[in-house]
Amino acid sequence: MTLHWTPATERLDLLAEPVARAVTHVEGVEVAEIDPDLADTAAFCERYGVRLDESANCVVVATKRGGETRYAACMVLATMRVDVNGVVRKHLDARKASFAPMADAVELTGMEYGGITPLGLPEEWPVLVDVHVAEHARVVIGSGVRRSKLAVSGATLAGLKQAEVLALAG
Repeated sequence: MTLHWTPATERLDLLAEPVARAVTHVEGVEVAEIDPDLADTAAFCERYGVRLDESANCVVVATKRGGETRYAACMVLATMRVDVNGVVRKHLDARKASFAPMADAVELTGMEYGGITPLGLPEEWPVLVDVHVAEHARVVIGSGVRRSKLAVSGATLAGLKQAEVLALAG
């Protein structure tokens, strides 16, 4: 099956509401409609012919320090794993770090699980972008919903206001 990419601003109906608001301020973002049953990275890549190293996942992390819970998003290529308890925990100066519970991630982002993306996240959340994502000319990411994907340059992700680029893999 072929992906039909179009400027995201022309198909806001394919995006979660916070993502639709965000893409109007970011250039070069494209969207393609997909089968929502194939939104998970491995199934999506296999069905649509996108290599895993061309696809990036957005992982929501919950950190704790002094009884306060804070959240962050981590962008890594689908071929990599985020070092949550090492790199992320230390970088965010947290006592404890873990993957955020699905219900919390969905509620706090206003996005569907399996479609969470850095575009449209709460402004106070840091977006940690792995160096391999930042170097990519074009990477496929979530759109906030399971029925579409976004294509964007790594430089665009690295240039988001709350983005920080670092080596996230352990």
